[in-house]
Order: sequence, then C-alpha cells, then structure tokens
Amino acid sequence: MIDLYTSPTPNGYKVSVLLEEMGVEYNLIPVDLSKGDQKKPAFLAMNPNGRIPVIVDRDNDDFVVFESGAIMVYLAEKYGQFYPTDPKLRSRALQWLMFQMGGIGPMMGQANVFYRYFPEKIPAAIDRYHNECRRLFEVLNTRLAESPYLAGDEITIADFANWCWVRTYNWSGVSIDGLEHLKRWMDELYERPGCRVGIHRPERPKKPDELIQHAQTMVTR
Repeated sequence: MIDLYTSPTPNGYKVSVLLEEMGVEYNLIPVDLSKGDQKKPAFLAMNPNGRIPVIVDRDNDDFVVFESGAIMVYLAEKYGQFYPTDPKLRSRALQWLMFQMGGIGPMMGQANVFYRYFPEKIPAAIDRYHNECRRLFEVLNTRLAESPYLAGDEITIADFANWCWVRTYNWSGVSIDGLEHLKRWMDELYERPGCRVGIHRPERPKKPDELIQHAQTMVTR
C-alpha cells in the first residue's frame, strides 16, 4: 500500500494522476498547506524540505520518497508502468521529466506569483515569466509535432508530469494560441480516466476566497 501525502497543486497531482493511471491502490492523506501541516515535525521527518507530495511505501519497510519527480520514477520502476525499458527511450522520458522539473514548473510557478498573487503588479516581471512560459510551451509543441508523446510513441511519466502543469496555463496567464500539437496532446490526456480522476485527488477548495487563500499558500510555503 502507498500512502500519499499531498495537496491540490500541480506537483501533487503529478503523483495522484500516475497512481490512478497505474491502477495502484493508495491511501490519500491530504496536507492542509494553509494550516502549515507541511512544516510540522511529523511531516518534516518525512521531507525535511517541507513540501508536498510525499509517499510512504508500506510494502517496502515504510520507505519514504519526496520530490514529485523522484516519486514518479520510484513508482514507475516499482510497478513497471509508463517507463520504457529501452535505455534510449528511458533517457528521453527522463529528459522531458527534468524539463518539467527545471523549466515548466518553476517558470509557471513564478508566473503565478507575479500575475496572480503578488500585491504589486510589476509588468517587467510578469512579461518575463509569461514570455519564458510561452517559449517552453513552444518547445513542447515542437516536440509533439514529431511524436504523439514526449518520449516517443508511448505515453510515459514525462507526459503526466508536464500535463499537470501545462493544463493550468490559463491560471498562469499564458497563451497557447497557435500551439495545435500541444492542444492535441493536452486534450488527449484529459480524456484518460486516470488523468481526469487524479486531478481531483484531493479536491480543490470550492469557495473563491478559499481558492485564493490556497493558491497564495502554495506560493509562500
């Protein structure tokens, strides 16, 4: 059994989407970021960086894994799904996973800060992160013009990781106009049952004021 400590954020959804796609039984343990649950001693004992998601593999001596990308690799290797066995294809999947970890996630996160949450609007900062997000989207679009999925003909953890972030483009204020291959890929993943369920594990706040508070907490904690 996998225990998943998570919150309704793109990084959290990366793991819930993967688990749903794999059909793996797991125990969902919501972490309330607004209350600082991720900074409490019990959580810091699992992840000293105080960030979600975290998994505990109860079938493997309660082995703890933190960092969303590392969790995805661990689960893919453990269950033998969405991770190519061919060395070149596996490397390609890892490259595009790292692309999300080092580019898409951080840049969209900063776009959210300056476009949505920062009390003072700084046009230069907003433009900087919007332009960089758009550039990264164009990189994805170019790749997806060459193959159905990021690593090739088969869907991998790299697709799930990037999709969980890119699907929130509107919240970040980034345009996807003209990126037809990216749109095709986004729509295709959304139609997958595991993806559709995973992005509601756990559910986001329902009330607008709770949603804003939750989103601001994602940035500040």
